[in-house]
Amino acid sequence: MELDLGPEVDQFRAELRDWIAAEAPEELAGVYDWSGRTVFAGHDSMVRLAATRHPAFAEWEAKLAARRLVCPEWPQEYGGQGLDPVRVSVLNEELQRAGLPRVTRGAGESLVGPAVIAHGTPEQKAAFLPKILSGEHVYCQGFSEPDHGSDLAAVDTRGVVDGDEIVITGQKVWTSGAEDANMMFILCRTDPTVPKHAGLSYVLFDFTDPAVTVRPIRQISGSAEFAEDFFDGVRAPLFNVIGQLGDGWRVAMTTLGFERGSSATVQYLGFEKEYWELVETARKHGKTTDPLVRQQLAWAYTQVQLMKYSGLRTLAQLAAGKPPGPEASLVKLFWSEYWRRVGEIAVGIEGPQALLRPAGDSYPTDHWQDVFLAARAATIYAGSNEIQRNIIGERVLGLPKEPRLA
Repeated sequence: MELDLGPEVDQFRAELRDWIAAEAPEELAGVYDWSGRTVFAGHDSMVRLAATRHPAFAEWEAKLAARRLVCPEWPQEYGGQGLDPVRVSVLNEELQRAGLPRVTRGAGESLVGPAVIAHGTPEQKAAFLPKILSGEHVYCQGFSEPDHGSDLAAVDTRGVVDGDEIVITGQKVWTSGAEDANMMFILCRTDPTVPKHAGLSYVLFDFTDPAVTVRPIRQISGSAEFAEDFFDGVRAPLFNVIGQLGDGWRVAMTTLGFERGSSATVQYLGFEKEYWELVETARKHGKTTDPLVRQQLAWAYTQVQLMKYSGLRTLAQLAAGKPPGPEASLVKLFWSEYWRRVGEIAVGIEGPQALLRPAGDSYPTDHWQDVFLAARAATIYAGSNEIQRNIIGERVLGLPKEPRLA
């Protein structure tokens, strides 16, 4: 099934496809393991890094930047193309089709940039957006804290105004990409005397400051893709407060509204590729005639197809100008539960071999061990599945709210 997005989008796709064919470095095609999803495990992380370390990557990055296809969803006045979500999805599809990486600026592009564009002053936009666009500033997120679970408004990290600076003290946890970041966007409490949502501020600061201590958190896979961060009087100019003091909750909601990105039509692609790897694993172990394994593979194939058509439905909504609502929680719940189950199926197919790690200095996990272990985290990060079920029940199905503990 193909979705008719109209002649203008078709023309955009054709022009983009021609440009990619003419400009993409031939030696880079196929190097990138394009998936459209995040894998928090060492093996897949190393595969993804292969593209950025390739000699031709810098050339490709420069060409995309010149074409305004880095941060392409940003408005033109800030260096993007102002692409709508449908065209961003088409861009993702065409790069995946060509086996080429889409050069992104991570959290700076998808989270900080939209918040600065929506709430920043002209001076803040001029100071921060070009450094995100160029890759000079690499951001990580400072929202989660050890004692508050999914209650973001209950943060304890303090921000105290001292002259023309804000002094930040406290702790954050589950920070993705901390090892690569030189900036952080943080939600801190600047007024403890008002209701919790009203006393928060959204601040950008230098993550390499000596007053910042970063400690990697090692997962059960052996990798350390997260970190916990400690702030012992980190100073940032008040200029770095986006919005106003006490306006951080509104700014943070803008950030979280962009977190899902524009992967509606391509999210399934990584799972589809992985599915055929699972089929090949079953062949390798002589399990393709096993009735239980055949049933499991049929189930997995069906789930991937459901992801594909769900993505097309979301894209149709975007094309009609309807942004995803609370039903987006269904997407996160679906793929994370599916992926956890696929990891279990894979280690079942491999049998005792799945209990062994390859020999080496660090005893790295292999791909299916990575999936089995890392997929459990997927049911927690980006909003735990328990929270997603509450959102679906209350906001999609209209069920009564879950009783809250006093």
